[in-house]
Amino acid sequence: MKTFTYKQPAAIESTEKVEVLNEEGKVSSIVQRVYSNALKKVFDRSMDYRYFVRYDATSIDGRPLFTCKKVSRRGRVHFKGKDLVTGKDYMIAYDGWKIMIPDLIIMDGERKIMLNKEMEDWSVFKIDEQPIARWKAVFRESHFDIELQIEDTSPIQQESFFIAIGQAVLFVGA
Repeated sequence: MKTFTYKQPAAIESTEKVEVLNEEGKVSSIVQRVYSNALKKVFDRSMDYRYFVRYDATSIDGRPLFTCKKVSRRGRVHFKGKDLVTGKDYMIAYDGWKIMIPDLIIMDGERKIMLNKEMEDWSVFKIDEQPIARWKAVFRESHFDIELQIEDTSPIQQESFFIAIGQAVLFVGA
């Protein structure tokens, strides 16, 4: 199992670059909330920083790896993910709007990944009911300690996939 950790500022509006550390304590990637322009950031303030949500994961040398952004259309919310290395697109949608904390479905046209969202425990990514990764955020006074674990059997081994989706969908959400 691969383990990654990082410290996310508590303020959801933070656009600080956050270093993701691997098991050896070395920086393996960077995640950052981004706005495509200053006007969106100003407008987002009035929407409690939850309308324009986009997280980018990059390599330590700045090469784009994965992006995940929130899309609001006609009162419906979903997220779009894109693997910037392979070009593969992902659709992330809520499953079970009528329940308090709905699960999410991540689809790429080939497979369906379920994401069981938990507020104070591990949020688990599953394929065919088998866990492939888990993401957890623990609040500290000034930041969140976030941990990602990826199973050796997971068909997706890139931390950028799970981290960008985790930040956009689990950390900020709808």
